[in-house]
Amino acid sequence: MAANLQVYKGRTIDFWLESAQLPNGNTVELEIVHHPGAAAITAIDADGRVALIRQYRHAAGGFIWELPAGKLDAGEAPLACAVRELREETGLAADDMRELGWIFTTPGFSDERIYLFLASGLSQGEQCLGHDEVLTVERIALADALQMVCSGEIRDAKSIAGLFLADRALRAA
Repeated sequence: MAANLQVYKGRTIDFWLESAQLPNGNTVELEIVHHPGAAAITAIDADGRVALIRQYRHAAGGFIWELPAGKLDAGEAPLACAVRELREETGLAADDMRELGWIFTTPGFSDERIYLFLASGLSQGEQCLGHDEVLTVERIALADALQMVCSGEIRDAKSIAGLFLADRALRAA
């Protein structure tokens, strides 16, 4: 097997061929996507509505429903990323930001982790979208958003995990 080889270095991901010894003793060559990580936010207002975005995603073939989220900048803590992305994508600021945990997005070939947060005590400000962001924001009752997951209207994994973890956290409070 060859030594680890970087095949591509991009703005968001790096693609590597890596040799790995498995727990069973076998050595394999793996294609691995390295990603700096991201944060996603379930922002719940005083009326129990969650801020969902309807964002254009070329790779997904069009517009999809998602939670506000974004990539961690170099050296950025997940909480700082969550605060920044919530403001940029929705214009919202939160008095309270609680970490719900984190998920691997696709552990078969990527090390990307998305940190999930529950935001409350919301106040509205201005959106600050990047040139590559095409989205609208809607506030939808949490129960309706969960139904959108069950009906297949929301298919984004980070959003599904964030919504269900937020619902569980709110029910436990």
